[in-house]
Amino acid sequence: MERQAMSLEQSHLYREIHEQPAVLKALIERERPVIKRLASAIRAREVEYIVIAARGTSDNAGRYAQYLFGAINQFMVALATPSLYSIYQSPPRFGKALVIGISQSGKSPDIVSVLAEARRQGAMTAAITNFPDSDLGRQAEHVITLHAGEERSIAATKTYTASLAAIAALSTELKDDEQMRHALRAVPDKLDELLALSPQIGVLAERYRYMRDCVVLGRGFSYATAFEFALKMKELTYTIAESYSSADFMHGPLALIEHGFPAFVIAPSGVLLPEMKQFVQTLQQREAEIVAISDDADTLALGRTGIPLPAGVPEWLSPLTAIVPCQLFAMHLAAVRDFDPDHPRGLRKVTETR
Repeated sequence: MERQAMSLEQSHLYREIHEQPAVLKALIERERPVIKRLASAIRAREVEYIVIAARGTSDNAGRYAQYLFGAINQFMVALATPSLYSIYQSPPRFGKALVIGISQSGKSPDIVSVLAEARRQGAMTAAITNFPDSDLGRQAEHVITLHAGEERSIAATKTYTASLAAIAALSTELKDDEQMRHALRAVPDKLDELLALSPQIGVLAERYRYMRDCVVLGRGFSYATAFEFALKMKELTYTIAESYSSADFMHGPLALIEHGFPAFVIAPSGVLLPEMKQFVQTLQQREAEIVAISDDADTLALGRTGIPLPAGVPEWLSPLTAIVPCQLFAMHLAAVRDFDPDHPRGLRKVTETR
């Protein structure tokens, strides 16, 4: 175990997970002028709705944007269907949309094609990327740079939370709310608290060494976290991890649950917490093995195991914090199974789809 722990700490994945507080702090500070200009332009152009083009981890950041821009800024937000642009050659009309491309590399041709068509139609365009000089960055009128530095591990971690922070910062500037700005600036310190949980999450991962399938459940702002956690479980540990909204799960997939079936439930404080508690009780009645991820003591007590989230994070920012113990769990489970955390089988860092 000692040799394994040392090799894990030397991995790119371990280091990049632990770089996240510094990355978020840099983005929040350095990109605020860019984001303020984008917010002003959105108001000036009288944007009516937002379309987001992304793939993989970035698509999960888009799910967060759907809830955040909808709940805080009252925008209708749609996820683009890139193949309509790159393969079917039948692009929808954008009208008065803001089209945002999210991609850590900025290289995927299908995402670039969405922004290129948006520009051709005269729609407003923006990119969230780690490489502002990429193909995606060059297609956008406004570019939010992630400031994540090189991400060498194939599984994206710091670029995901940085993308969430960029979305949160844009929502904040559109709202022009000082209380929201203060809450966002506090997030990096909250990530430091979560990173201190790594040893105990490593112990928890030992129990799930032989787990072959599980479900990851969240709703509202946590819907994006459920999808991203499931993705990390698939790509790092080769577990069949299925993500669901807790509401959708009640419409059929609940039949999966039997004695000992693993269910990871993401339930931070907020308007959905009472409903999530009832949902966890339903899982209990069906004898699921529940891992609760929450800042609420009662919710944590409902699980066989609980992973505590830091107190004082508003629900709209909870995806930036809740994903960190999920990243740690997937990393430790990969190590327990003696998998290379930096090079999952059959994957490359940059995936170019069309």
